[in-house]
Amino acid sequence: MNAETAQKNKRLVRKLVIVVVAMFGFGFALVPLYDVLCDLTGLNGKTSGQAVAEIAYEIDTSRNITVEFITSVNKVDPITFRPEVKKMVVHPGQYYTVNFYAKNETSKAMLAQAIPSISPGLAAEYFIKTECFCFSEQTFKANEAKLMPVRFVINPEIAARYKTITLAYTFFDNTENLSE
Repeated sequence: MNAETAQKNKRLVRKLVIVVVAMFGFGFALVPLYDVLCDLTGLNGKTSGQAVAEIAYEIDTSRNITVEFITSVNKVDPITFRPEVKKMVVHPGQYYTVNFYAKNETSKAMLAQAIPSISPGLAAEYFIKTECFCFSEQTFKANEAKLMPVRFVINPEIAARYKTITLAYTFFDNTENLSE
């Protein structure tokens, strides 16, 4: 191999190393960039992770909004998880409570966490939860079943274009974090 070819190979290796480092850095930057994008555009329907005090809203009985409830779990997680009702029609400004059923299908204690999401994402700021099992991890004894409530209201200031809102929960098994 001559000197000119060796020099070209060194430059190519340097360029490739720079590209790899840049790609690695970009991968780390994606999470905060995605969060900023979601905050700006209302995508992803993230809800507040904390309870909000109940406020007396004026109930808008002239409007109906259908709230759908969807649940999911990882296929390998030994949890049964479902809403008591699949959907309900609500009036903005009125408080409602809906229960979710969860059961540990194992003979061991389990720790699980529900992660909520609202669709359409821009409606998330108007969907207010005053009580939710998703605010903290849930501990289940062996084969224990629970009814877990969610108390919510839809702020009457929500735009009239929103006729259906979907509240989705994904339940995750966090048993490895359980201190015995």
